[in-house]
Amino acid sequence: MKNIIPDKNFIAYCGLYCGACKKYLQEKCQGCKENKKASWCKIRSCCMENKYSSCADCHTYSNVKDCKKFNNIISKLFALIFQSDRPGCINQIKEKGYNSFAEYMANNKLQSIKK
Repeated sequence: MKNIIPDKNFIAYCGLYCGACKKYLQEKCQGCKENKKASWCKIRSCCMENKYSSCADCHTYSNVKDCKKFNNIISKLFALIFQSDRPGCINQIKEKGYNSFAEYMANNKLQSIKK
């Protein structure tokens, strides 16, 4: 099993921190940036198309909650089930930067900021 370490490369396009995800740590998932099977994800496709590290780099929407790709039914279900606040993650990345966010998430062993 991998260790949780702060690394901005473990931040998913949607703001989740793959570096603290149980499946990622058990090497059962590569994270969305490397996972070719995640081609269904509209957030991933948009970020790759626009060469964004995450939705935090998007200038089209000042608030990710206004983006239909970010706020689709799958993301709403995910947020409900896991009590995940992905918009909060994106906002924290915008405020503090990628490295600071990765450090916070790794130190607190969080995959997502909780609602």
